[in-house]
Amino acid sequence: MKITAIRAYQVDLPLKEGRYSWSNGNFVEVFDSTVVEVETDAGITGWGESCPLGSAYLPAFARGVRAGLAELAPALIGADPRALDVLNRRMDAALRGHAYAKAPLDVACWDILGKVTGQPVMTLLGGKAQEDVVLYRAISQIEPAAMAENVAQYRAEGYTRFQLKVGADADSDIARIRLCAEAMQPGEVLVADANTGWTMHEAARVVNAVRDLDVYIEQPSPTYEECLATRRRSPLPFVLDEVITDVGALTRALGDGAMDVINLKISKVGGLTRARQMRDLCLSAGVPMTIEDTWGGDIVTAAIAHLAQSTPSDFAFSATDFNSYGTVTIAPDAPQRINGRMQAADRPGLGVTPDRRVLGEPVLEVV
Repeated sequence: MKITAIRAYQVDLPLKEGRYSWSNGNFVEVFDSTVVEVETDAGITGWGESCPLGSAYLPAFARGVRAGLAELAPALIGADPRALDVLNRRMDAALRGHAYAKAPLDVACWDILGKVTGQPVMTLLGGKAQEDVVLYRAISQIEPAAMAENVAQYRAEGYTRFQLKVGADADSDIARIRLCAEAMQPGEVLVADANTGWTMHEAARVVNAVRDLDVYIEQPSPTYEECLATRRRSPLPFVLDEVITDVGALTRALGDGAMDVINLKISKVGGLTRARQMRDLCLSAGVPMTIEDTWGGDIVTAAIAHLAQSTPSDFAFSATDFNSYGTVTIAPDAPQRINGRMQAADRPGLGVTPDRRVLGEPVLEVV
């Protein structure tokens, strides 16, 4: 089997709530997503998607996905999409870094492998380890009292895990965390995600001020060293995200005892092949994971569901249903949230069929 064509489509994903805001004044109102189609000489097509969280979250941006694909696609024509490790080495030889541009190609080839073998991707990733996965809801950064009010709204939608977007000034963030902690009910989980937004002295103030609460602290500062310093001065459970970019970063953090949970984003690490490696390393080390991505629509959500559902529930801290945040449906048969949980399709591959009317004409085609 050989890859015969690679196409990319640009899709705008407006938000139902109008705006998503996080640390340092960053916000997005319409996400710019890239959907990738990988066609083979066997008549089997695979699908992937990459959608950076704006341009100031990670070293990634939407137009960079498409620029990276233009570099990578010619090197993959004629390659066997089923040979995923070989394919990833081929991409690394063609373009150093830029994991977020490689991710949709890797995911599309997992989709092809599932279709060729007649198995869901979660089976190929290790098998169905749980019947469904618990989801978290991100609470966009607004005034503290309004964020606490949003907890009840999202609870009514079935969510039991809530990720507060903090990373503003220390005083307002302390208020956000305290008010939302007061709104929690038994069995619910609260995460305060600063998205690198605190300096070390702000992080020190916040973790000291909320040390009596049942709350996780996520990615307080930009660098690994800053986060590790905050981890060592706080008794609260700790999550790392932005600085866990590859296997090397993960093994260093495991050796340092730098976190209790990691946030494993598929496109951040280059696709399902690398995400599976990191997932399995976390399983061996006893570290749970939030399994998700930077953002996206139905295809990203499907990939998340397969990786999360093939992860034992004790280690799948939570996952994300990004397709419930937006107003555009790329694939009507994608996984949907039901009572705060989600299931991957049991169809071969990712189990999604994109609507070509939504995709429109390709913005890139390499044959």
